Amino acid sequence: MAGQGRSLHVATLLTGLLECLGFAGVLFGWASLVFVFKTEHYFEELCEPNVEPMSNATEKADCKGQDERFSLIFTLASFMNNFMTFPTGYIFDRFKTAIARLIAIFLYTSATLIIGFISADSALLLFLAMPMLTIGGILFLITNLQIGNLFGKHRSTIITLYNGAFDSSSAVFLIIKLLYEQGISLRASFLFLSVCSAWHLGRTFFLMPRGHIPYPVPPNYSYGLCSRFGIKGEDEKTAEEEEKTVEHENRELQAIAKEESSGLEQQQEVRSFRSCVLSWRFTWHLVWLSLIQLWHYLFIGTLNSLLTNLAGGDRIQVSAYTNAFAITQFFGVLCAPWNGLLMDFLKQRYQKEAAKTAFSPSAVALYSAVPSLALTSLLCLGFAICASIPVLSLQYATFILQVVSRSFLYGGNAAFLTLAFPSEHFGKLFGLVMALSAIVSLLQFPIFMLIKGPLQNNPFYVNVTLVLAALLTFVHPFSVYRECRLQKESPSSAM
Repeated sequence: MAGQGRSLHVATLLTGLLECLGFAGVLFGWASLVFVFKTEHYFEELCEPNVEPMSNATEKADCKGQDERFSLIFTLASFMNNFMTFPTGYIFDRFKTAIARLIAIFLYTSATLIIGFISADSALLLFLAMPMLTIGGILFLITNLQIGNLFGKHRSTIITLYNGAFDSSSAVFLIIKLLYEQGISLRASFLFLSVCSAWHLGRTFFLMPRGHIPYPVPPNYSYGLCSRFGIKGEDEKTAEEEEKTVEHENRELQAIAKEESSGLEQQQEVRSFRSCVLSWRFTWHLVWLSLIQLWHYLFIGTLNSLLTNLAGGDRIQVSAYTNAFAITQFFGVLCAPWNGLLMDFLKQRYQKEAAKTAFSPSAVALYSAVPSLALTSLLCLGFAICASIPVLSLQYATFILQVVSRSFLYGGNAAFLTLAFPSEHFGKLFGLVMALSAIVSLLQFPIFMLIKGPLQNNPFYVNVTLVLAALLTFVHPFSVYRECRLQKESPSSAM
């Protein structure tokens, strides 16, 4: 049975990776889908004819209103992507894997059917479909992250790999765009995604547990096919163990640095959730995440408009650069583990040095996060500067920096929360920081309106302001570094 169980684990791992890669984070390929929607004349009634006296009859209409409508849809959907992390995590905690996945399948299938059957006349339904697609994708990711528990010491690697696959799934909309250009209708593509619900259901009932996958995995643990056709009753035997071991870790992003937290709990157990939230450490982390995320969301949501302006309305160039952006997003699955490897390497190095110095275990763990935080801020700054320079060919560099920066951002966020605060508060802190950063991300729409309106399509002043905001994110790694040095000089003052 051991061989059968290992085969099942590998099948669960690979199909979970495919599910995250093909479905979970497709929203972030929005620029490719907008190109198709514009070709299909969605919201074209919001375009206004150019009435300037010197304008040519063949000059394109002013489609500021159309761009604003697409930006608003993406703003709402990306807001739901973050804000709903907490309630979807609660659904997973409370109702367990099977129910959470059935809800995800319902939302995802409904969304793909709506997008498949709407037309330019009913395009307002995108305001309903895109948030549903996003929430379904988040639930797919959350229920798959627990698969890392099946592989012991490789747990963190699998978690970061799945997060990278979530980022890379934005390439799905590029595939839909390319198929559309080859004559495959938008309806056919989304109907295919709807039919894939049968595959999701198959995974739910045969390759996933009804409850949660405990960590560590108990002997003879079985689920899915094994519990149905092999060893019987194992799910029931481990039910009580699951309740005890996964109450606070079912949103498995905690796994990224879980191994390090055991050495910190004794020093941090006296800290209340309130004291964590009101600490400068949490406040600066929230600022760091919110500002970098705002840059990414604003860039993705307005990319089509940006490329259209830089290319002078040349649809061939816009299409080529949109394809290039989507292709770079696919490599997020390769970039994501780098941050975890960096932190693991530094942690092991600092642990060896800690035996010879006055560093406490908490200071060692925090110290290993400083280079990761600083590197993420540096990547964001480079991305922001490139995105602010109105040179079309430079956007290739922007695309590369954007995907690497984004890959580092979310893994680093989860890892820092696990290292910096007591593990029993991780679920609440992770949900809170994502919800609060989602509120900040709503600024992307008024910023877009400001550029299109009073600034008359000139984003210079907005870009300068946001680049300065990116510089502000360096305060977070500096403050963590300073705190670690203070702990080294006076260990009793830690935390």
